[in-house]
Amino acid sequence: MDLRQMEYLVTLAEEQQFTRAAAVCGVSQSGLSAAIRSLEEEFGTSLFTRTTRRVVATDAGRALLPFAREMLTQAAAGRDAVVRATRQLSGRLRVGAEQCLGVVDVPPLLERFHRRYPLVDIHFVQAGSHELAAQVRGGDLDVAFVATTDHLASMSPAELGRRQLVLLVPPSDPLAGSARVEWAQLRERDFIDFRESWGVRTLTDAAFAAHGIPRRVPCTVDDIHTLLDLIHRGLGIALVPQHVAAKPQASGLVTVALPPDETPVWIVSAIASTTAEPAALRLLEILDLDAQACGVACEEQEADAEAQAPAAALSSSAVATS
Repeated sequence: MDLRQMEYLVTLAEEQQFTRAAAVCGVSQSGLSAAIRSLEEEFGTSLFTRTTRRVVATDAGRALLPFAREMLTQAAAGRDAVVRATRQLSGRLRVGAEQCLGVVDVPPLLERFHRRYPLVDIHFVQAGSHELAAQVRGGDLDVAFVATTDHLASMSPAELGRRQLVLLVPPSDPLAGSARVEWAQLRERDFIDFRESWGVRTLTDAAFAAHGIPRRVPCTVDDIHTLLDLIHRGLGIALVPQHVAAKPQASGLVTVALPPDETPVWIVSAIASTTAEPAALRLLEILDLDAQACGVACEEQEADAEAQAPAAALSSSAVATS
């Protein structure tokens, strides 16, 4: 049992899908699956129940989760204490993020930064991606985490992850029984969507325009939980990134796929001002170091899995011939 396995365990329990969990951890799906299998073999019990739709923690998995989270918290605190003791940094850090990005959890990231560099004065703002990009471009923010690819070239965007868009409908909706819908089926429907400053709104508007479908948006929100509440109340349907449909607040709603070749991809990036404070580089460094550590662990686990495969094959052969 190691820290990387604990990270995979926690992420899989939250995402409830191997593909999404692997994307969040920055590893291949096979690497994450191998790590979870190894952990289950070590404990001698299943930690997750696997179905075609989602992966759910068993009683044993749920019992392990709080200890896994505590291990990760203590390990991060230990690393931060070492950095704090050896590297002093002061000044300010101005950070912005769109709500519920999925591939990066900004509050814990800022907490870690604050533990490492307690002398840095942190200023945080939450807004839509286009508004945040404008503030970075204008020098009002040092770094921002955004879900748009529009007009970011001058800020050297670093992609952190991507998600497919899916349709989210109440269970009483006529489309709730469909595994997948075509764009033409969305004509003359009422939609709930975010303000124009949100990256997903730009993607959705562009997709409907590309298919020549006019769209009614009687409800416009600035909060994901309000959007989900309005769908629950039957006031409209919505296109959202996959991870939003997996939120606990979306429980009871129905996720419907769209044609993959015709549906835009939602991309999250980190962007920084050319005049950013030195603290901004340290914040992005934490993300980069975590990603590197995750990649190394994945390569090691995949190498172990490949090494074990021939042995498993020989074992099966021996059983067959005995």
